[in-house]
Amino acid sequence: MKNFVARFVKDESGATAIEYGLIAALIAVAIIGAARALGTQIGTTFNTVVTEMQNSGGGGGGSGSTP
Repeated sequence: MKNFVARFVKDESGATAIEYGLIAALIAVAIIGAARALGTQIGTTFNTVVTEMQNSGGGGGGSGSTP
């Protein structure tokens, strides 16, 4: 029994796996946060461009004629 406890305390393979899991989770959280922030910024920029085009009269009616 003593030998089993000594081996269990010295075994670090489980700790290594947990560390890798925590690192992977942290990276995933960072990627998700960056994607959400970037997605919001891209959406805002796109909406600004659409609004400016509508206000300038360049609605893109698709008639193919130039004014």
